Amino acid sequence: MSSSKIILSDIAQRPRWMTSWERLKHKELHWLTEVVAEMMGVFLYVYAGLGATAAFVVGTIVGNNGIGSLYTVGFAYAIGVVFAISLCAATSGGHFNPAVTISSVIYRDFPKGKAVRYIIAQVLAGYITCLIVYVQWKDLLVAAEKVLIEKGLYDSTMFSSGGPAGVFGLYVAPGTNLARVFMNEFVTDFLIGLVIWGTLDPTNQMVPPAAAPWLVGMAYALAVWGYSPTAIAANTARDVGGRLMVITIWGFKASGGRYAAIAALTNIPATVLAATVYELFLGSATRTLTPHHIDFLRAHKQYYEDNKLAPYGYLEALNPQCGQSDLFGSDIGEKVRDSRIETVSEDRV
Repeated sequence: MSSSKIILSDIAQRPRWMTSWERLKHKELHWLTEVVAEMMGVFLYVYAGLGATAAFVVGTIVGNNGIGSLYTVGFAYAIGVVFAISLCAATSGGHFNPAVTISSVIYRDFPKGKAVRYIIAQVLAGYITCLIVYVQWKDLLVAAEKVLIEKGLYDSTMFSSGGPAGVFGLYVAPGTNLARVFMNEFVTDFLIGLVIWGTLDPTNQMVPPAAAPWLVGMAYALAVWGYSPTAIAANTARDVGGRLMVITIWGFKASGGRYAAIAALTNIPATVLAATVYELFLGSATRTLTPHHIDFLRAHKQYYEDNKLAPYGYLEALNPQCGQSDLFGSDIGEKVRDSRIETVSEDRV
């Protein structure tokens, strides 16, 4: 990226009220735009997945199996993830998952105060999205409940993965081996976390920024297609938001019992472990950044500096005034060389 820059307002006339809002947004309310972006990202992927899940569950109960399947559910969640990252990540960084936020605090120097805001926003967005979809589907969900009552299946099915409450809350069948459920959740979440961390690596030559949404979406689709029959939550925001919603609508009998803790919490240590494995064995601080990532990160750094915002993580080290070819003359290059010199000196000692 050259030293000259072109911003949107240079080529497109903005309404006066938008100009005033942007000044306020950058000076005092940038935290709010980040929170809204996280909430919108969660809304996009949860809304997409819930609609397909509702069609699958209701269709199965009323005997219309053609309106949904496990394939459509996985595909819907994948597209929702692509929408979320593509539309909202430029504003907030695209976490949409408390496990990703916590891992970013550990390995990306993400501010702890901002992390708390993000996690609250993510769970709240999951809750609100479930309520919205419930209202949209209420007539059909009530009809499905009546079918279960008529067939004498309400008590055994209503609060299960195949019941109306299972559209929003996550359940396992009574008597299910929770140790195996935990293993299923942990390993699947580890895979998702590894894919996410690999797409976040600016030295990963195989994954330009534009490919990241699709790869992460495919990881979620794989989780749904292959491992949701055992039980998979994959995201604390989706699970806790949905569980609070079913408790709001149907009471504590919809809470999910002991499985609730597995669904809500397992993905956090699994994602942290995935990030740790990637950082220790797959990533490297001595690899060069890809040209795509250099442009991508410097554009973000320029935005932060132009609006007098405090950068963090990788952005702190990038010098937006340097051209792409000047990478190792930049702060990053100096830090890498210094670390190499220190390592060599320690080895000699």
